Amino acid sequence: MRILAFRSLREFWERPEYANSEASLRSWYHDAKNADWKNANEIKLQYINASIIGDGRVVFNIRGNSYRLVVSIDYEFQVIFIRFIGTNKQYDKIDAKTI
Repeated sequence: MRILAFRSLREFWERPEYANSEASLRSWYHDAKNADWKNANEIKLQYINASIIGDGRVVFNIRGNSYRLVVSIDYEFQVIFIRFIGTNKQYDKIDAKTI
């Protein structure tokens, strides 16, 4: 899969307060980049704690649920768009279906 906005992930973990997310985000990126997900069910097989919220949106728990990563996936074109990365508190302030 192609992942758009990797820079968003890098800029997030480069902030001192989120530096502990780097290894987990790099691991997710590696897994997603090498994935060939055709639908949300295939994601759930690999990431049982991922939340499928509809319209191609998926929420991943990062670093033992310390952070949330919201992505939008176009399965046909095999593209993942990074929509949000933040703490659970920050996540609670957004609408993951529209961000």
